[in-house]
Amino acid sequence: MRIFSLQPPFWYQLLLHCVQPLYRWRVKKRSNNSSLLADELTQRFGSLAPPLNTNVIWFHAVSVGETNAAQPLIEHYLKQGKNVLVTNTTKTGQARVKSLFVEKYPSSFQAVFLPIDTQSQIEKFLSQYQPKILLLMETELWPNLLAMTAKKGIPQLLLNARLSEKSARGYAKFKRLTQPMLEQLSWIATQDEATYKRFASLGKKTDAMSIVGNIKFDIQPPEQALKQAEALYQDWQLHHRKIIVLASTHADEEKNILNAFIPYFKQDPQLLCVVVPRHPERFDEVYQVIKDLGLNVQRRSSQQSVEKNTQVYLADSMGELWLWYALSQVTYVGGSLNEPGGGHNILEPIAVNVATILGKNYFNFQTLVDEFVSHHAIQVVNSPEEAADVLYRLLENTQQRQEMVKQANKILKKNQGSVLRHIQLIDQFL
Repeated sequence: MRIFSLQPPFWYQLLLHCVQPLYRWRVKKRSNNSSLLADELTQRFGSLAPPLNTNVIWFHAVSVGETNAAQPLIEHYLKQGKNVLVTNTTKTGQARVKSLFVEKYPSSFQAVFLPIDTQSQIEKFLSQYQPKILLLMETELWPNLLAMTAKKGIPQLLLNARLSEKSARGYAKFKRLTQPMLEQLSWIATQDEATYKRFASLGKKTDAMSIVGNIKFDIQPPEQALKQAEALYQDWQLHHRKIIVLASTHADEEKNILNAFIPYFKQDPQLLCVVVPRHPERFDEVYQVIKDLGLNVQRRSSQQSVEKNTQVYLADSMGELWLWYALSQVTYVGGSLNEPGGGHNILEPIAVNVATILGKNYFNFQTLVDEFVSHHAIQVVNSPEEAADVLYRLLENTQQRQEMVKQANKILKKNQGSVLRHIQLIDQFL
């Protein structure tokens, strides 16, 4: 039996030291606001933000998807009067969680960036915020973070855990990092049996794991987004428009799919495509792509409305994806026709009764998507041309669209209940 040190190896500490300047540069490059940049640099590399509270329940959610998954759990503990701290890796994730909780719980909720995974920064963070539990969402494992949290005797749970076959192979290549991290986790609550087996094959003991389902099946559309969608539907006179959303798109997906849509735009003046890029730093780039295709485009960031001749509406805003789903009849969920892809959450459009398609590269959500595919509840496409064809066909065929939505809702309801199981698990450690 091989024995692994529970402390990250020296080469990992050296690697962190070497990449820190590159990480700083990347943070600066992605920023377009000097005051926000200063706060982010302080929280990631400097003296950290002052704690609003200590002895907190600490959630870590990488980006928007993980934040949305954590939302009902965070809300539950805030409603109980508990103090909650949320860390994020991305700006979009932090913007999302702040929009959900800052105004509603000003004295008990705080959101900051996760500091870089150096021993000094993690030690400083733990001493400053003094968390009583660490709840990691989905799959975000940092060696020093887990080692130093475990050293202080703080329970750490990996919740709503998912691990693709590809990611499992990657972790297996670095056993000297992976094995200690898995040992240090107090519990892993997996979405499905496939993830459970992959963690077990990496060395996690099965008596510290359970299959609790996917929190995202318990998803509920925000009432405010539904009301806002209805208001825009009236204000923009969308009654006769055929509305498609290209959601969470990555580089070249917008260009390729919109290019495939050009013949449909020419033949059908009622067609409207709402484009929601995944990353805000690409907003201007995507706008130029749409202009270069010769399409009539309006921008959300400029407070422009959909006009009678608008073909594409660029939703270059943060935290409004629910709104655009609620306005549409069909949607394409991005990050699935690019390379390497991986896919994004299909459950949000399904929760608002929108017929949903995605590309073939959805390995991040393999088990979830496969269940919907097997029941003809969503469609998977292999190319931008096929995406355009299927989306337009679903717009035209109301019966087929409604049947997809009906099947998808059956699967959604069958898999609900994970939030309660997660809360029961967390409460055991609290």
